[in-house]
Amino acid sequence: MSMRWRFAVVAMSFAIMPWASRAQTGKELPTVPLTIGQHKVIAEVAATPDERATGLMHRFSLKPDHGMIFVFEREEPQGFWMRNTFIPLSIAFIASDGRIVNIDDMAPQDEHTHWSNGPVQYALEMRKGWFAEHGVVPGDRVEGLPKPKR
Repeated sequence: MSMRWRFAVVAMSFAIMPWASRAQTGKELPTVPLTIGQHKVIAEVAATPDERATGLMHRFSLKPDHGMIFVFEREEPQGFWMRNTFIPLSIAFIASDGRIVNIDDMAPQDEHTHWSNGPVQYALEMRKGWFAEHGVVPGDRVEGLPKPKR
């Protein structure tokens, strides 16, 4: 394969990869400190449709007590799946007042949809088991949530 042909293939690959990870694009998401009871979390903020669609895809690890908070414009039922996500995760679906509605565990690369048990404005993804290990249950409140963009 000629060098020109290889370059064309690579260029086309990047052109059709809207899912490219932040490691590939160099774009870092802002972070916010969150508190759940006495537990502190650092969460990357996914607030735009593109950021939410990419989420934690194409990553292979998370730092301890780090996760991603998904911020939606309005409170409504939300569903998540794990396409192209290699880290086992737990997700807390959170109402606009910060109350955790439900928590679910998600397996890597599973395309089964995990739904909130009602309308939510936020979802917090952490390493699988984080909520259980820290005694966090539905009804607990998350403090420090970023305001939705309107």
